[in-house]
Amino acid sequence: MTDPRAPLFAANWKMHKGPVDTVAFVEEFVRAYAPRADATVVFFPPSLSLQAFAGAAADRPDLELGVQDVHPETEGAHTGAISAPMVAQTGATWGLAGHSERRREFGDDDAVVGRKLARLLEASLRPILCVGETLEEREAGELRPVLARQVGVALDALDERDRERLVYAYEPVWAIGTGRTASHSDASEAHAIVREAIARGTGSGRADAALVLYGGSVKPANIAELLAADGVDGVLVGGASLDPESFAAICSAGRG
Repeated sequence: MTDPRAPLFAANWKMHKGPVDTVAFVEEFVRAYAPRADATVVFFPPSLSLQAFAGAAADRPDLELGVQDVHPETEGAHTGAISAPMVAQTGATWGLAGHSERRREFGDDDAVVGRKLARLLEASLRPILCVGETLEEREAGELRPVLARQVGVALDALDERDRERLVYAYEPVWAIGTGRTASHSDASEAHAIVREAIARGTGSGRADAALVLYGGSVKPANIAELLAADGVDGVLVGGASLDPESFAAICSAGRG
C-alpha cells in the first residue's frame, strides 16, 4: 500500500463477473489505467473470481485484491460459506465487513460485523468497515446515533492494536445504486461524525489518521467533487466499477 493518506479507490463488484469476465475486465483495465504511486486501488470481486483476478493482475502489483465478505468463524460446517484464512490463500490482502446489503439481505448485525472484522484481522487481511444510514433513519434525524453505534460496536470487538488497521467506508444506504449522491456537505458531515466515533474508541490522534471512504453512486462525473469534500480519503465504488473505462477514469482523479 502507498502513503496511508493517499486516496484509496475501491471497487465492489457485488454479484457480478465470474472468473472469465474478471480476466477480460483486468485486460481492459490495465490498458486504460497506468500505475500511480500516489493512490491505492483495491478490487473486491466475488469470491469465486479472486484467484482469476490475482492471476490476471499478476504483472500489476499496484492493483490490490480483497474479499466482499467472510464467515464469522474460521472453519466448520457452514455450507456455502468462506473463511478469512481461506481468502488469505488466494493472495487477497483486504476484506469488506458490514456492507449495507449484507446487513439488509443476510441479517448481519453490528455484533456479527465485529466478529467478521476480527476474523479478517487474524488472517492478516485489512478490513474496510462499512457504515451508513437508511433514508428512514436519515429523515428521522438518526444519522449521528446510527453511525456512532455501528463504529462503536465494531471497535469494541477489537483490541487496541487491531483498531489501528481499520479503514472505514461511509455509505448512505439511500444513495447506493439509486443514482442519488450525498452532497459535498452531506459527505463531510457524515465523515466528521464517523471520525468522532473513531476518536471515542481509539483517541483523537488515530481518528485524524484514519482513512474514511465515501460510497454511494460514485461515478466519473462526481469523483472530483467527492474527493474535494472535507474528510473524504477515497471512494468505495459499486456500479461504475464494473466498466473498465469508467473505473479507470475514477482512479485517475486527482492524479499528481
